[in-house]
Amino acid sequence: MEKISGTQISNTIIEELKIEADNLKAKNILPTLAVILVGNDPASAIYVNNKKKACQKVGIISLEKTLPEQISENKLLNIIDELNNDQSVHGILCQLPLPPHINEKKIIERIDPKKDVDGINPINIGRLCYGSPLYYPCTPFGIVQLLKRSNIEISGKHVVIVGRGPTIGRPLSIILSSKGFDSTVTVCHSKSTSIQTITKTADILVAAIGKAKFITKDFIKEGVVIVDVGINRIPDENSPSKSKVVGDVDFEDVFPKVRAITPVPGGVGPMTVAMLMHNTILAAKQ
Repeated sequence: MEKISGTQISNTIIEELKIEADNLKAKNILPTLAVILVGNDPASAIYVNNKKKACQKVGIISLEKTLPEQISENKLLNIIDELNNDQSVHGILCQLPLPPHINEKKIIERIDPKKDVDGINPINIGRLCYGSPLYYPCTPFGIVQLLKRSNIEISGKHVVIVGRGPTIGRPLSIILSSKGFDSTVTVCHSKSTSIQTITKTADILVAAIGKAKFITKDFIKEGVVIVDVGINRIPDENSPSKSKVVGDVDFEDVFPKVRAITPVPGGVGPMTVAMLMHNTILAAKQ
């Protein structure tokens, strides 16, 4: 039974990226990431602040665009166009979710694929399907790095992903089943029948369904590796007036049966940020 520390692994990656950033600066290339935050969503503000701190650690210039919630879709598209045309900006990230009056799909599609360091532009997802992405999507790539750097074999293993979302479950299934990763992947979702039967066959189980403590010991076999992508706020039983963050897995319930598991917080989250830094450095190199 092992707890995989995403915080520790991501710190190692950040140190590696600092060296690459210094090498670029020696060539008068200043890696720059533009982060767009629309509105005052507290969770989004925390995520953006974490990315800013990571930029500072690596040596990436963080160009922040904090915009009012009422901004029109056209104005936001114009800002993205300006950043697309700015040669000093290597990566662009628009923090999701966006206000309801803005079409997220249209915004994501507008970002230049060469600057789409989040790896979720449809062109980059299409390239991912053909095995030649400009950038891997950050969270799926973070999960792969988490497993590899923990010496957990992926090739030939049965990976069950619970959740088919376009930013995590779906691209992760493409990556893990592609040449070089070579696992057998099953994707479950809310309409799947007998999920419990399927998850019990997993050598590696990825929980990305968005339901707090959904995966219990009854869903897993002995010796499974679990990656918990969920971030859910629930009331804190020790302090009813406060909330706490938990994953999609009931950590205490499954822990005695697992070979290894990522915690929440401190698991996949830091890896997502580290991969964003990796993609930004890669964009600056290109």
